[in-house]
Amino acid sequence: MSEDILSEVRRDYIYRLIKNGDRIGGRKADEYRDVSVEKGIIVRAEGSARVKIGNTDVLAGIKAQIGEPFLDTPDKGVIITNAELVPLASPSFEAGPPDENGVELARVVDKGIRGSHAIELEKLCLDAGSKVWIIFIDIHILDHDGNLIDASALASMAALTNTTLPYIRYEVGEEDEALLIKDTPIATTCADIGGEIVFDPCLDEENASNIELTVTTNANGDISGIQKRGTGKIPFEDISQIVDSSRRLAGELRKKL
Repeated sequence: MSEDILSEVRRDYIYRLIKNGDRIGGRKADEYRDVSVEKGIIVRAEGSARVKIGNTDVLAGIKAQIGEPFLDTPDKGVIITNAELVPLASPSFEAGPPDENGVELARVVDKGIRGSHAIELEKLCLDAGSKVWIIFIDIHILDHDGNLIDASALASMAALTNTTLPYIRYEVGEEDEALLIKDTPIATTCADIGGEIVFDPCLDEENASNIELTVTTNANGDISGIQKRGTGKIPFEDISQIVDSSRRLAGELRKKL
């Protein structure tokens, strides 16, 4: 049997499961797989965290260096987010520079952090117009079994809450300083499979879905980012319910930080 036929059989199986109110692993529609967060595991990084959601495994590392600010924000620090999708994590990933999937992953995580003003960029300014802290968020996918965005966003925030800026003599202070975190945006992703909405889709569920929606909310429940992927439309009446569920699930995930 060809791979395409096997994939179609698998999609049909998942579709029928969800239509009958069931999922792979017996989860409810709004139930996440087991989530674990481990901080401070990269010794040479300013901050780091490893997040597992089911079999999806993501490592985020934070590096900080002093550099020049952007011309239009001379008194603000800089955040740069990158994501690395390597073949070791999934046969669908290719070696080489980041492809569109890696770029989109980094962009969604970055947008959620910026949109919530999680980091007070003015506090990262050392000398307006010439010296600011540049914060690099590097996301490494170790194993891909679906819902990379939620795992990557959670790993990034966990790593940021673990970050300490190194002491720079005569410029910053006498001791290393913890990075000031103002908010904790959390991303939650759902997939539409045959008109049924399920959160935290595993890889098989993602492959059976035509639409995914990621909602990022801050600690107050305010939306700091929304990203839709795929073709088709999600009915307007479903959006409000999705956002409400996203806020609730984000609150549960936030406790892991």
